Amino acid sequence: MDVFARMESEVRGYCRGWPTVFTTAQGSRITDENGRSYLDFFAGAGTLNYGHNDPRLKQRLLDYLSADSIVHSLDMYTAAKRDFLERFNEYVLEPRGLDYKVQFPGPAGNHSVEAALKLARKYTGRETVVSFTNAFHGMTLGALAVTGNSMKRTGAGVPLGHGVAMPYDNYLDGRTPDFLLLETMLADSGSGLDTPAAVIVETVQGEGGINVASAEWLRGLQDLCRRHDILLVVDDVQMGCGRTGAFFSFEEAGIVPDIVCLSKSLSGYGLPFAVTLMRRDLDVWEPGEHNGTFRGFNPAFVTAVGALEDHWTGDGMEKQTIAKGQQVEAALDGIAAAHADVVDGVRGRGLAWGLVMKDPEAAPAVCAEAFERGLLMETSGPEGEVVKLLPPLTTTEAELAEGLDILADSVHAALRATAAA
Repeated sequence: MDVFARMESEVRGYCRGWPTVFTTAQGSRITDENGRSYLDFFAGAGTLNYGHNDPRLKQRLLDYLSADSIVHSLDMYTAAKRDFLERFNEYVLEPRGLDYKVQFPGPAGNHSVEAALKLARKYTGRETVVSFTNAFHGMTLGALAVTGNSMKRTGAGVPLGHGVAMPYDNYLDGRTPDFLLLETMLADSGSGLDTPAAVIVETVQGEGGINVASAEWLRGLQDLCRRHDILLVVDDVQMGCGRTGAFFSFEEAGIVPDIVCLSKSLSGYGLPFAVTLMRRDLDVWEPGEHNGTFRGFNPAFVTAVGALEDHWTGDGMEKQTIAKGQQVEAALDGIAAAHADVVDGVRGRGLAWGLVMKDPEAAPAVCAEAFERGLLMETSGPEGEVVKLLPPLTTTEAELAEGLDILADSVHAALRATAAA
């Protein structure tokens, strides 16, 4: 592995926790060049909701490429794009009573967020965007300005302006009513808070530590935005495409955002793909006013259609995800109860879960022990204190049980090693 250390930037991250060379993957398992198989509870940071190399999606992709079909097209009209738009409307938007227009801003989630922020400012003529404590919205400058993590923000190297952070749900442990600070500042002309163009929120903060906003809190946020004529943006990059059960993570709360950011598992196959969804009246762009070279990646349209047709023509995926989430929650509760002196709690929805450790150093130790036992997981939270589980939605109950057993052993081993030291 010397070539990686010699040639690749020091910015590389995940490989440091998983020091092996991976070669193949199928379903919920990934194999390294030594032939060792690992159970994947990382799923490309939520990009592989349907697992690795789904055979039906792979065949669609191979057929498309073998026919010399269009791969790169910027925003030209293609048959693949038309098929995606029609199927996305048929299987996702219409059944939910949503009438969004679709923008293809670029290949990644941060492109979706940047387009959303830019559009909100253009439409309202205002500059300020309200975000929340422990939020993560991407690593480009606009997205960083509404991200909470200080290490990531410092990496920008320039001031990050026109963003104001407010307390996320239960950030103050119930000591103040929801939105008291934001409501007070909006009502006070001397508060220093300019009327915002938008509020951007994750219904479940993935990188922030699997912090789950309640349905009541989200409804209260939507009500506040509507009363103050502020656009509501939901960043569903990691928690969308079924991660919490329903296709959109905000469905459970019964809210309808003005703008929605989607990426990661949208292609269904790990291919780069992002969209920004907007209310029809918000579409005030001039042609070419916001663009990008890779905003029309046709192979991703093809696999996205396959994912919609294979998984979202009924409610089976949603029900299975919720049931599997209950299996994960029960196992994590058991681990937390067995180690109440070191585990601070369990948080999550659907198949996004976190085991919160009291000592931040314990979480990476647990993940390291898990890797040695053949399980891939990452940490999250402001101090890296949360052991984060994002298994593919297609992971079987047996595979979940196997991985959760490994996790329980890993927690025990990490704590034993700490005690010995």
